[in-house]
Amino acid sequence: VQLQASGGGLVQAGDSLRLSCAASERTVRVYALGWFRQAPGKERDFVAAISWGAGARNYADSVKDRFTISRDNAKNTLYLQMNSLKPEDTAMYYCAAASGNYYGTDRSRYNYWGQGTQVTVSS
Repeated sequence: VQLQASGGGLVQAGDSLRLSCAASERTVRVYALGWFRQAPGKERDFVAAISWGAGARNYADSVKDRFTISRDNAKNTLYLQMNSLKPEDTAMYYCAAASGNYYGTDRSRYNYWGQGTQVTVSS
């Protein structure tokens, strides 16, 4: 499975962005999907994840109530709607796929990774 993230950019604090992650295969439908982010000099942290059927979602406390994860299995695409962006949201954002319908925070459980899209939020 190949994943291609897009939609990043430079925005001001309080603005919104929507990230997309396109998968190369229909088989992605049986995977849980997630978003992680990595700021310079820091570890790659969990942001949000969604089960294969979109019935369950999981969010990091830092983004809860601001970010919304969704997926369109007909389009093999994952989304992350980011509202009320803050400078501390600045990072490279990566999408990932996990087998076994795992939608937790452990990045080692994710089998496939996209190349990342940069989000920069200015104050």
